Amino acid sequence: MTQNGREASAPRPAPEETSGLSLTEKASLTSGSTTWNTTAVPGTVRALTLSDGPHGIRRQPESTGDALGIHNSLPATCFPPAVALGSSWDPELARRVGTALAREASALGVDVVLGPGVNIKRSPLCGRNFEYFSEDPHLTGVLGAAVVTGIQSLGVGACVKHFAANNQETDRMRVSADVDEQTLREIYLPAFERIVREARPYTVMCSYNRINGVYASQNRWLLTDVLRGEWGFDGLVMSDWGAVNDRVAALEAGLDLEMPPTGTDGEIVEAVRSGRLPEEVLDRAAGRLLALARRLEDRQRFDGWDADAHHELAREAARASAVLLKNDDVRGEGPVLPLDPAAHRRVAVLGELARTPRYQGGGSSHVVPTRLDNAWDALVSAAGRAGGQVAGRTGEQAREQATTLTFAAGYRLDGAPDAELEREAVAAAAEADVALLFLGLPDAAESEGYDRTTIDLPAVQVALLHRVAEVCPRVVVVLSNGSVVSVAEWQDAASAILEGWLLGQAGGSALADLLFGAHSPSGRLTETIPNRLADVPSHLHFPGADGHVVYGEGRYVGYRHHDTLGTGVAYPFGHGLTYSRFEYSDLDARETGANEWSVEVTVTNTGERFAHEVVQLYVAFEEERPSRPRHELRGFAKVGLEPGAAERVRFTLAGRDIAQWSVSRKDWRIDPGSFTVEVGASSRDIRLRAGLTTPGDGYLAPLTGMSTLGEWLAHPAGSPALRKVLGDSPAVAALDRVDPALLGMALGFPLIKFSTFGIGLTPEVVDRLVATAAELHP
Repeated sequence: MTQNGREASAPRPAPEETSGLSLTEKASLTSGSTTWNTTAVPGTVRALTLSDGPHGIRRQPESTGDALGIHNSLPATCFPPAVALGSSWDPELARRVGTALAREASALGVDVVLGPGVNIKRSPLCGRNFEYFSEDPHLTGVLGAAVVTGIQSLGVGACVKHFAANNQETDRMRVSADVDEQTLREIYLPAFERIVREARPYTVMCSYNRINGVYASQNRWLLTDVLRGEWGFDGLVMSDWGAVNDRVAALEAGLDLEMPPTGTDGEIVEAVRSGRLPEEVLDRAAGRLLALARRLEDRQRFDGWDADAHHELAREAARASAVLLKNDDVRGEGPVLPLDPAAHRRVAVLGELARTPRYQGGGSSHVVPTRLDNAWDALVSAAGRAGGQVAGRTGEQAREQATTLTFAAGYRLDGAPDAELEREAVAAAAEADVALLFLGLPDAAESEGYDRTTIDLPAVQVALLHRVAEVCPRVVVVLSNGSVVSVAEWQDAASAILEGWLLGQAGGSALADLLFGAHSPSGRLTETIPNRLADVPSHLHFPGADGHVVYGEGRYVGYRHHDTLGTGVAYPFGHGLTYSRFEYSDLDARETGANEWSVEVTVTNTGERFAHEVVQLYVAFEEERPSRPRHELRGFAKVGLEPGAAERVRFTLAGRDIAQWSVSRKDWRIDPGSFTVEVGASSRDIRLRAGLTTPGDGYLAPLTGMSTLGEWLAHPAGSPALRKVLGDSPAVAALDRVDPALLGMALGFPLIKFSTFGIGLTPEVVDRLVATAAELHP
């Protein structure tokens, strides 16, 4: 990628011929024929089938398909949603999940999978956060590109969404995301950019919202200037369902396909006939639909898939995604996990979520799973393999073995108090060596279409935790939630906390694998867990009012805010424990070319078990007065090591990794100076550091009359131009003898403003100075 990002576009497909189509036929290609199908033109192109599917295919039967029929879809594997898969920090795993999605899509007759969703987690309150990967654009882009690559490896199309700045559900159809360009370029667009450049998605979906007052569906700067002109996108842009407000304006801006149909194709025909819409604009959009259809003809066709194998992949992904936040016995006796049959002979499994799992979010991504594991059954099975018995509320008994499991629901999922359920759970905990307490958010708490108002767990669940902790020496909390929940108020009552997110259809078995130690946890946080909601940087602005939401925190999203200011957090970005230990050593950071560097570090497993470590690379800037985030993630690697084994981990950095977006230049800017590379296990667990320098990109802004005196004096052509043009004029003499205090004030004055002070800097003289400076430093 070049520094300005305009030379790296992929080859474009050959333009599709539309001259043989009538005006009406071409207009029909720019909207769907049904909720889930594009329009066919007999003899030219078939109808293409689209389906929701960020983490599973939601293919509705042809006879009943409608946008709101959320639960009426054909069975498919429900893989872990992005909130979980992102926490795996494993691009190869994400690619394999994408490939499995493609196989199921093909078997179900789907041409384009509407996913992945790669919007940034600006606030933990966003009701759709479970569909998104991270608060960080680098991590989001890498994982999103992996999913797209996997889907398209079998010739099925992917659709990256929602483009762009779609970070809330409140008023999502109308709200204007008011966000400055630097923040857009550095936080909300980079994931899309990386995916477009690296994975070449067949389609992109525009979002509902407005961006700085302009609907995304008719935002030419976004859809044409940036997406196609700068990034080289060569695919089709479709609308989110119902996002088009003006068909003609949308086509002119670069939107190719309206979904679902609104019966307004006649508006396009009339606009062309009246001359209001150039026909070449319509030809371009219709041609992109034809090009998409041509691409899709090359896809592999499958009649079915191995449901067992895909379920096992879902289980593997779920295991890799759960994050062990805490693992320390409150009595100081060391880690409580994994469960040890010798020490934990009586295990109380508490919480209705252990028996009735919450495994995905609500809304358009809802999948009808091929099967569904729950943690209680999986724990029973795992304990049996380890040698155990079950004592449930039904009084079931098994042969006497090492570990006894007891279940109690403890609470109702609707949050209503139930004293009897709570009493039974506390009684079970009082008889146990360890209590596994499953807590989390109910289905209604988070969904597409509305945002949360709190990050707290239901009050009845927190109350149950405190009562259980009073009678049981070891309490392990297992969480189920689609976005961050607050842990600060209750975490001291728990010996261990396993953040299970929403783990898909095999999540129950995956949790049993981790709790009993068949596998070590390897997930890491992709979003900061704050101490309280008020600490979230967007808190004072989210979700806005009067049709506007101001992104007042700018680039300081998530850890960029917390780590720059040093504010306390419950658990930092990138955090996650496992059942082993890792040491970092021998950091080597060196320049390898012009604004190119290599970074290498050795990671050693110093524990007693095989486990994974996620090595994280940050680029840091030490400033007394911050002008940018203190550090930012620029690389990561997940490595699995046997006890005593070591691996050399290698990263590369390029100029873009240390650049900032310059609004005045409309380009990326690299300032000369020093920076630090930091390698560690989280944004706040930095193990090694090394200093590097950059000469910058060599760019110097041209001097103008509105450049300040300080900018003129700092510029290599500034002082020479002043001396050459002004010579011994009163202006130079005044500059030579000015009081230092006054000089400090004068340095901030634009040069043209001195024309009012009677020292010879007339507008004509300033024009000569600007021309001279340009000659001295072209």
